[in-house]
Amino acid sequence: MDDEELNRVIEELCMSKAEEFHLIGYEHVSGQEIWACVSEKYKKTGEPELHELVNDILSLKVTKFMNFLTISAYKGNPF
Repeated sequence: MDDEELNRVIEELCMSKAEEFHLIGYEHVSGQEIWACVSEKYKKTGEPELHELVNDILSLKVTKFMNFLTISAYKGNPF
């Protein structure tokens, strides 16, 4: 799988997770925000295996996502 195809798959997964959040009432969540949350831990550990990346996106919970947004707001870090 080349980088372009991998990026497309990741983008689709993040959009799918954002749509899931929309269904439970979080209408303003974007795929880009999902990716920023999930990829935050990769800054320390490096690039994960594909199966880990898919698992991290699909298993993301709203509480973890909201904590990420809150901490980012306090730090003044736009993602």
